[in-house]
Formats: sequence, structure tokens, C-alpha cells
Amino acid sequence: MAANFEEVAKQFVQFYYETFDSDRTQLGNLYREQSMLTFESSSVLGAGNIVEKLVSLPFQKVKHEIATLDAQPGIGDGSVIILVTGALKVDEEERPMNYTQTFQLAATPDKQYFVYNDIFKLIY
Repeated sequence: MAANFEEVAKQFVQFYYETFDSDRTQLGNLYREQSMLTFESSSVLGAGNIVEKLVSLPFQKVKHEIATLDAQPGIGDGSVIILVTGALKVDEEERPMNYTQTFQLAATPDKQYFVYNDIFKLIY
């Protein structure tokens, strides 16, 4: 079981969304070449492709507002599964869009975490 998996999840989610909202190009270090992102049913593999996909999203300003965060220890040494729900405000839109996002974090031998799986879906 991942030690303090709930704390790992909270710290990761805070860092991820602060970075996403301020400069998506800086998210690359959170992924590896074996990482996969599924964004609105479109999947990409590898850190470079994931950042390219996130940077290409059709908005300039974005703000994630987290409503819920749930976490569980994953299978394997130190992995953590995270489910986030919230509201997404983009550009000058007045009405936020609801979303859900699931992360599976994997731990390296030196206990650093990276995103192995990332699934994002807007909720209509």
C-alpha cells in the first residue's frame, strides 16, 4: 500500500492543476514515455505527445475548480489512483464546464511519482 496515498494525491492534484492553469508546457516532467492520456476519448502515448495535446487545446486561459478528490492505493509498489471532479473555466466563458479526471500515479524506485494513466472527460 502506498504510504500516505491520500496526501500524495492531494499534493499531486494541487501541483498538477496549478501548473496546468499557469503553463501547460511545464507538465512534461509529470509523464514518461509509457504514460497515456485519454482526453475526451482521444488517446495519446508518451510524455511529448501528451504535452503537445494539452498545449493544443483551444483555449488560452483556464482555471480548474476541484469539487471532489478521492484516492486509493493502486496495485504495485506505491501506485495511487486518483479521481477528481470539478468545474473548468476557460477564457472568458461565464459558465464553467463540469469534468472528471482520473490519474494513476506510478512510483519510481526512488519514490518519485509520475502519471502512468490520465483520463479526462467533460460531463454534459
